[in-house]
Amino acid sequence: MPAFDASHNELISAARRASELAYAPYSRFPVGAALRTASGKIFSGCNVENASYGLSMCAERNAIFQMVAAGETRFEAIVISTPTQTVTAPCGACRQVLFEFGPQAQVLCICAGEACLETTISELLPHAFGPGNLTP
Repeated sequence: MPAFDASHNELISAARRASELAYAPYSRFPVGAALRTASGKIFSGCNVENASYGLSMCAERNAIFQMVAAGETRFEAIVISTPTQTVTAPCGACRQVLFEFGPQAQVLCICAGEACLETTISELLPHAFGPGNLTP
């Protein structure tokens, strides 16, 4: 898959818009994510916190769940937007879920500053556990 370029501006805009919709009254750390499927559809998600912290959900997983609810099961690229001045990569749980649905997907982490991280799910989660590990 080609690297991120100007054609991914739509994903970047969608991720930033999603972060503006985040419900993050406890961490005050709004995150937005937007992914593109192989069919070209874009799905976005934001983090949604809860007073019972364990019930909170990350933006990346919300975007994946939106995709699955629409009948898609594979994505090619995702942009994750955070409010920091430095890049923040996805948490471990999100890396695992992203790997399930896009093991070769491109990842672009953007922030409020100039920095960005362009990588792949496989680089973020080396030696990943996946569906193939469940086969005896």
